[in-house]
Amino acid sequence: MGSREWYTDGLRFECTRCGACCTGPPGFVLFTDDEAEEIAARLGVTVAEFLDRYTRDTPAGRSLAERQTEFGFDCVFLDRESEPGLAVCSIHDLRPTQCRTFPFWPENLRSESAWRRIGRECEGVGRGALVPIEAIRIQRDQHR
Repeated sequence: MGSREWYTDGLRFECTRCGACCTGPPGFVLFTDDEAEEIAARLGVTVAEFLDRYTRDTPAGRSLAERQTEFGFDCVFLDRESEPGLAVCSIHDLRPTQCRTFPFWPENLRSESAWRRIGRECEGVGRGALVPIEAIRIQRDQHR
């Protein structure tokens, strides 16, 4: 991205645990084989059981399953009950790369207007500590 990195001074982001990035219209949350193994182990099931119970086939590959709620299509691991008023990931420390790197995806960093656009969907954009460009690059480059 080089000179096109308009965010050289860093960007502010702090997750507010609102769940907006984990719900909405149907979508895909892709994961690697290693991530599937780690999640299955945490859940105490085999990888085959994990794939059967918690994922679905999509044109893009296996994706975490979703369940329809009043908020939209929630990720199967989104928990809206354990902490009143918050939406938390029940596998937070093992969440797939796609989730860990949000909102620092290439399409959200393409331009200032793209960043502002994702900020209208994610209340954590523009909040919290300044994330340095080096950390943004790492997350951006991990996202597939």
